[in-house]
Amino acid sequence: MTRSRMGWSGYFLALVLASLAVASLAKGQTQVQGLITGRSGATMTVKTQDGGEPVVVLLTTSTEVDEVEGLFKLRKKSLGLTALIPGLPVQVKGTTNDQHQLVADSVRFKASDLKTAQDIQAGLNPTQQQVNANSAQIQANGQQIAAQGQEISANQQAIAGEQKKIAANQAEIEAANKRFGELGEYNILGEVTVYFANGKVSIDPKYEPQLLELAKKAKTINAFIIQVQGYASAVGSVALNQKLSAERADNVLTFLEQQGQIPLTNVLAPGAMGTTDQVASNSTTEGQAENRRVVVRILQNKGIAGT
Repeated sequence: MTRSRMGWSGYFLALVLASLAVASLAKGQTQVQGLITGRSGATMTVKTQDGGEPVVVLLTTSTEVDEVEGLFKLRKKSLGLTALIPGLPVQVKGTTNDQHQLVADSVRFKASDLKTAQDIQAGLNPTQQQVNANSAQIQANGQQIAAQGQEISANQQAIAGEQKKIAANQAEIEAANKRFGELGEYNILGEVTVYFANGKVSIDPKYEPQLLELAKKAKTINAFIIQVQGYASAVGSVALNQKLSAERADNVLTFLEQQGQIPLTNVLAPGAMGTTDQVASNSTTEGQAENRRVVVRILQNKGIAGT
């Protein structure tokens, strides 16, 4: 009987000690919330909500990156490290190392915040694009509209409504730009442009040596970041061009990761730029070919470079 009691006492003591050990581990964890203001190598800088000194977060291959949804943020989707782009509000949990960096165990963010950050990075403005399309259609059908007074009145009301949307959207962009005003500035230390055939997303083998050389150079640069941005010519629908630009950027990034051995900790999310920033006229076949491209850059934060 005495031994039994002693056995149970020892069992409960072990449970208490285990609980204290778990509590101690939990206390060792740090949690910060704020805005990603820069990426440099395998680290990112997070400006906290309290306005204090920015926190340097170290990303590792075991860092969990989750997009959360729902009122209680119970639904989540695992994403890659490339989703952590400047301008994204995040919640980071981890432990502090000897270099006073927060080694991230997990990074969480809302889906709506990621969409906003991606749109601003890509320079996209869906409402503005729709207004431009409507304006072009109204201009093309000017004679027909002029002959139909009632339709003119209806279109004027529609234009007024779109103008209100533009004003509201511009206000949001200005607020976002203010919010993202502290994004790090980068030096461009290398660049390769990959061109694509009409409607195609696969990489022409002739560009592979250039991409491998870029990857080789990047790995000699301290705290490098790879930026990949895909574009399409303004031929076809907006949705199709957006899809083409995204798939082209994704394929180039996959090549750099698999063949160039570029770690995803040093990559910004590939930008689907669609038909923004056209470098040539789409009225010619040659011009369209120049616009179907992916631009890959090696970036280094100016703070690291000392410039």
